Amino acid sequence: MRKIILLFIALISLSNATAQIRVGKAVLPYEENFGGTDLKLNGAGMREMLWIDLYAGGLYLQNKSKDPRVILDADETMAIKLNIVSGFVTQKKMIKAVRDGFNKATFGNTKALDERINKFIKFFNEPIVKNDVFDIVYIKDTGIKAFKNGKELGVVEGRDFKYALFKIWLGDEPASEGIKNGMLGLQ
Repeated sequence: MRKIILLFIALISLSNATAQIRVGKAVLPYEENFGGTDLKLNGAGMREMLWIDLYAGGLYLQNKSKDPRVILDADETMAIKLNIVSGFVTQKKMIKAVRDGFNKATFGNTKALDERINKFIKFFNEPIVKNDVFDIVYIKDTGIKAFKNGKELGVVEGRDFKYALFKIWLGDEPASEGIKNGMLGLQ
């Protein structure tokens, strides 16, 4: 009987161990559920600068895709998870990176999104520290819901906002080619 219990515990532990993937020093789950929708990890990568790992990013979709245009155009629930792995990622640097990302994603034409960009940036009003996890979730007919360490920060409406936001990582001029290729499952 004891051997059966130990075997059962080992099998449970093994199934839990395979439900995650390690990206550098970060651990990302293979599956997430947001807004009642099951999402699977499409791919993950690491944002680096000068050989320093800054954050791991994972893209979660209902159906896997390697085509960034299909993902950007899709009007379905999807998410990006950012796991901060470095103390070099600060509140001030994150805000600057998000603003710069929106400028690149919209070719400097942020006017229609400015109010919503400012609302989104307020989600970073608390210090950012190593091991913080941000979930940026697009929920169809709702908009972007942002979470920090599981706590909901707020909602920003609009599919056009989702398109520009996700383009920061998946567009033609992404935050990093490495993280883009990782999220698309190309690495």
